[in-house]
Amino acid sequence: MRWQQRPQGSNWGDFGPDDQLGRLNLIGTEQVLKGAREIQAGLSFCLSLPLDYPGGNKLNPPRHPPVLRPNLFGEGQPFVNFPVARMDPSATDVVCDDQVLLSLQYSTQWDSLAHVGAMFDADADGHAERVYYNGFRADEHIVGSVVYEDNAPFDPHACCSDHGASAARALGIENLAVKGMQGRGVLVDLAHHYGFDVRDIGYDELMRAIDADRIEVEKGDMLLLRTGFAEVVLSMERDPDPERLHHSCCALDGRDDRLLNWITDSGIAALVADNNAVERFPAKPAPADQKHYPILPLHHHCLFKLGLSLGELWYLKDLAQWLRANGRTRFMLTAPPLRLPGAMGSPATPIATV
Repeated sequence: MRWQQRPQGSNWGDFGPDDQLGRLNLIGTEQVLKGAREIQAGLSFCLSLPLDYPGGNKLNPPRHPPVLRPNLFGEGQPFVNFPVARMDPSATDVVCDDQVLLSLQYSTQWDSLAHVGAMFDADADGHAERVYYNGFRADEHIVGSVVYEDNAPFDPHACCSDHGASAARALGIENLAVKGMQGRGVLVDLAHHYGFDVRDIGYDELMRAIDADRIEVEKGDMLLLRTGFAEVVLSMERDPDPERLHHSCCALDGRDDRLLNWITDSGIAALVADNNAVERFPAKPAPADQKHYPILPLHHHCLFKLGLSLGELWYLKDLAQWLRANGRTRFMLTAPPLRLPGAMGSPATPIATV
């Protein structure tokens, strides 16, 4: 057992001591069949932004847009518009073959359960360790090119990882890919009810939108929230205005305990939004009596405690409009990430079928 005590309100161990799927375990054959039964019109909607959006790195400085380059053949010959006759004079083929340098969480994405962990006393010895969902450990299961000290100021020291490499030896995004990320999706159109002005969405606001559209959310559903944020991003044509974006649209209030409890009790298997963090960031101030607290409280609750996968920066406008015009809120969702072992996040091209 990797832990002696688990966080309050978590489900560590409920799906087994070595579980790496978390709430995705709630998507079984019946949930997939429920999704399939939502296919009535035979229409598909792409829920991904172009992967070079938002543009630049103003919204998240460490993350940069993708860079495409040709693969090289032989002595550095670019493999784009390459006449194969250079290799075989009788060949008529012309070949293109390229590569990409890509920040995996730049645009439409899934977070893996290795994306956010916490300082938590999993050993029950009075000392907090850096741990992730189900007790997986920093520097043992989630590794990088440095090791940070366990105490403030948490100085980094070079370690054994090759050439600056990183890897989630547990909780990597490949677990979501193998699972398939397919089942029934349910959409709540917050932008329709609250517009595009900045607004924090707590339990009351979410329930008001759910009740107004008579939405039923069941165990094993994947819940999608349209805020309009991705539509504002698209309108900026790869030149985002961070000030405007940070003061636009709805985002979940990660400090609302009733909202967090509803996420737990609802049994949803995944939580997705068309904004860049699902929750408001920066979050509201933590209660004054809390000396230590997460700055991403919804990520902490979902990824760290529940193993609940988060999707961000999806494009939901076209699907939302069709569903409203047809009096529906449910659909078949197919949204696997890349099967890239060890990755801590991944772009996705989700497809909703109605």
